[in-house]
Amino acid sequence: MAKPLGTGDPPSLDDEYGLEDMEERHMLVELSSAHGRKKSARELFDAASSSSDGGSCSSRLWPSVLFLLSLVGVYHLGARSGGHTRVEANDADEDTTPKKSNAKKSKAKFGSFTHEHLKATREEGEKILSLLEEYYFGKDQAYRMLMTPWADSWDFGSALPEKRDRVAKLVDTMARALVTDEQKTFLMGGIGSSVMAGHDNCHYDSYQTQMERLWQPVWEAAGMNFVFQNAGEGGGCGDSHHNQHFCVKQNISPDVDIIHYSWTYFEVGGAHVEHENLIRWAQMLPKQPIVHMLDVGDGDPAGNPNHPYNQLVNYYAIYGHNIVGMRTALQRGGHDYESERNREVDPFDRFGWGYVGDGYHNTTRYGELEEDEQRRKSLGVVMRNWHPGPLGFQAASDAFTYVYTHALLLALDLIEKDMNDGKDPRDTWSASLRDVVLKGDLPEPKYCNPEYCVVNEPPECLNYELPTFGKWGARAEAPDGELNPYKGQNQNWTVWHAPNDLWYMVAGDDVAYFQHREDKEICRHLDACGGITAQTVDAGMVVFRLPKMVLGLVVICGNQDGWADGAMGMFINNTNIEISFNTVPLDRNEMDVFPNVKCVRVLKRFPTSGRESQTPTGHHYLAVKVLNDMERRVLISHVITL
Repeated sequence: MAKPLGTGDPPSLDDEYGLEDMEERHMLVELSSAHGRKKSARELFDAASSSSDGGSCSSRLWPSVLFLLSLVGVYHLGARSGGHTRVEANDADEDTTPKKSNAKKSKAKFGSFTHEHLKATREEGEKILSLLEEYYFGKDQAYRMLMTPWADSWDFGSALPEKRDRVAKLVDTMARALVTDEQKTFLMGGIGSSVMAGHDNCHYDSYQTQMERLWQPVWEAAGMNFVFQNAGEGGGCGDSHHNQHFCVKQNISPDVDIIHYSWTYFEVGGAHVEHENLIRWAQMLPKQPIVHMLDVGDGDPAGNPNHPYNQLVNYYAIYGHNIVGMRTALQRGGHDYESERNREVDPFDRFGWGYVGDGYHNTTRYGELEEDEQRRKSLGVVMRNWHPGPLGFQAASDAFTYVYTHALLLALDLIEKDMNDGKDPRDTWSASLRDVVLKGDLPEPKYCNPEYCVVNEPPECLNYELPTFGKWGARAEAPDGELNPYKGQNQNWTVWHAPNDLWYMVAGDDVAYFQHREDKEICRHLDACGGITAQTVDAGMVVFRLPKMVLGLVVICGNQDGWADGAMGMFINNTNIEISFNTVPLDRNEMDVFPNVKCVRVLKRFPTSGRESQTPTGHHYLAVKVLNDMERRVLISHVITL
């Protein structure tokens, strides 16, 4: 499984999904007022609420909002008071000059998204809503189970500013994806633990793949594709939300439309810093993706309005942020789980390990079509153990899909209004008109370290673990590279990945069912530990060319891999290796364990003097050299920079 160093950079999966280079997509936008068309989401909804009766919770159409939104156009990520976003050439100077869009337009009047696409997309969206409303026993119960189990429930008719802002951002995301000629894929990406990875199930039964199958017809009707990149990874590699959220730009494509995040069991309610980092960094990505989080614990995401998580949900509503509770979705349906757990005779817990049936259904919708009884029962498990089973995952998939489809149908109405008025929807909703967001446009941070979260670029990451779908930041320099400051010296570290077999983290019942079937590959999970590794002097060194940085933060992570004290033993106290920055050995006494036990912060910020501050090639370099043979290997899984 080892691979020699210097055999070429790992391919990006952006090409596989037809995605363009991030730098090409992250273009400047027009800043003129466009005859007064641009207003903030809050202004739009304030105006709408003054002439609207609020509508019912289950209403699919809010005519006054549609009308006003269609008149004033794009959702505008300005100040929370409604001001325009400033595009700053540097952190001091304001540039108010209108910019010409570089986006290509098709010759058709309305672009590649036609009236026919609109009609077909609406029909498929309505089918999904009807399917879910029938499945959950009517519109009212579907609303309770799928729109209210969030930290802040979704209500497309609410007069509350946070709810209006959140809806506007979600609708904006859908509309831009539909009308932008260059975009052919609606792309979502999930980062998280083994829950996100779908462990103890077939990969086919994870909530992301269920959602792909459920929502794909809508995007196919629009002439597009829907892809959900699942970058979830089990905890066996030593990772957590602490280090992995730094790698959002590599673990999933930076070109995602929506980010999902789930580390319920690692957080213990204390990840508000990581949540805020991620929300803010996401706004620096090309499409300024919404961050939605999945909680699979037994708490209600809306249970404590004063909790930092809930504070962030409201504080960053304008960016669409929210958290959904999988178990809460089932509890909202009214089934009396408590009495079942507490009854005197034969008490049972439907959220107990391996229990089949959620009180409403005994298997998933696709399980109802399954002829094999054992497979049908397996698909009806709510919680395998601490990991959800397919029926639990279906509730999560349905909650996301139901909310997103409501927003998509609202976006279609806005696009149709432009078409009917003879206007090109691309002039309102094209991705090229999305304002660039810089650090000064975001509100003051509530919890995160401003040094790390008030920045104009998200962190970069080199993650050797699997899977990754995005852009590598640092990279191992070719030993004979012309710019390599150590050219000619021994550089023989090798890349390693855990040799997981097909049945890694697949439930036993599913192994028994699929092991002799031709389609058994659908069970294979994507995640695996990995790193670049060395143990002997013969391996020499590994040299990383670092990407552009704004702070000079450099963190390396290991896989612990038998080192009892984790990164402290592998890196800081290990005198058999030498860590250098720009060819100058770093002082171990200045290093510290950060952001978790598998990682070491080798550099906190740029050096200001000496050889280590100089970059004659235009690049910074980090080198790790083996000085003596070691009893156990050193393995670097991540290089994080900011």
